[in-house]
Amino acid sequence: MLHRLILAQCSGFFEASTSEDWSRAHADGAIPITHGNGLVKIGEEEDECSGKAGSRPPFAVTPQDRQRWRYELDWGNKDDEVPMLVQKPIPTTLFGGDHTYRPPAVPTKPPPPSNSFFRSFTAMQSAANIPHQAPENDLIRDYDNLFRVFYNYSPNLDPLNIAESYIQCKSLLNLADMYDALEVVGPRIDHHLLQFQSRLWKQIAKYPPSYLKLGYLARSKVIFAEALIHVVGQWPAGSSQLRHHVPDAVLDLIEDKVEDLAEKKLKTEGKLFRLTLNTVRGDRVTPANSYMDWLALSLFRQWLVENTSPPPPLPPKTPNTGHVNINNNNNNQLSSSSSRNHVLQQQQQQQQQQQQQKPPISSGHLYRLLFSAGPAYLPHDEVKRFLKQSKAFSTSADPSSDAAPSGSKQGREELRRFERTLDEVKGMAREV
Repeated sequence: MLHRLILAQCSGFFEASTSEDWSRAHADGAIPITHGNGLVKIGEEEDECSGKAGSRPPFAVTPQDRQRWRYELDWGNKDDEVPMLVQKPIPTTLFGGDHTYRPPAVPTKPPPPSNSFFRSFTAMQSAANIPHQAPENDLIRDYDNLFRVFYNYSPNLDPLNIAESYIQCKSLLNLADMYDALEVVGPRIDHHLLQFQSRLWKQIAKYPPSYLKLGYLARSKVIFAEALIHVVGQWPAGSSQLRHHVPDAVLDLIEDKVEDLAEKKLKTEGKLFRLTLNTVRGDRVTPANSYMDWLALSLFRQWLVENTSPPPPLPPKTPNTGHVNINNNNNNQLSSSSSRNHVLQQQQQQQQQQQQQKPPISSGHLYRLLFSAGPAYLPHDEVKRFLKQSKAFSTSADPSSDAAPSGSKQGREELRRFERTLDEVKGMAREV
């Protein structure tokens, strides 16, 4: 009864299969209590009770007193069948008792070791060194861990390799789901995986759909929430791995979070594009009242547009509509060939420019850069190159030369002022 109580509290499968409705007890009636040795327990007051009418014999008990359960692992007849514990009748011996194996008696004095013992121990060690990768061993390991959790023992899971530990935890959770024991097994899995700390967060970032399913089965708020963040940020990249594998309520939650995130991104981008600077008098900067400050703000907005907008589509190929008139005039032939060469050169230049353009960064990386501010984006070299190409960079040297910003004191001062203004804009973006 103690085993039944433990198993019924931990597993809905055992609670139902050991109940009175599902039990395989015999029909109502008195049967003798049998022990492993096959003897019948007979009371001392048998003669007194046997003479009374309607009295119950001393060896007659209720079905609750004699009920026992035996479970065996049924491997199934087909390859697609899942092995499952099933109830089996308890075999009886020739003398009517149950065929229960008793542990051997513990001797008071250990026997002296023999040569056969050392030979068998050596053979056992050599056999242990042979790797066994049979799926039956993994299933037995999962059942061993399942009953360890039921009886409040720590499961044997890999404490070092997080990839191997994930496989073991996943198979144990699937087994616990079969026997309706996720409420008991889930906290053990959660406690084991959280011990990996930073390695766990890296694995979740690499495989968010897998850990989302595992966190849902393990009832782990921490793992589920961390995986949900990555899944929502990458959606719909992992939709194929989650559909038909998680409940519809989880998919609805993901879609709601995706819509909320898209709405927040639109609001945030609108605030970023509306950032502006004011002059000393409180007016907004314009090319008329503060050209350099307006130029710094324009550079920030241009960088924001390039990293928040999709790449531009490829330009359509211009059809060659020119027709070469065949005549004896060599000048017309030379002009037509030169025009074709000019068109080809322009197409090659456009292709080279498209190859040099960097693809836009991800939204998560963009907002992390904006929050970092400082030299994380638009660094000193890029600002210096931008000012070289600008006609507003007042310097006596040629603006297109590399020595212009550093070869003039006035150019260096304007560069520092421009960077201070840009840092002010970055600070405003960080606050947003």
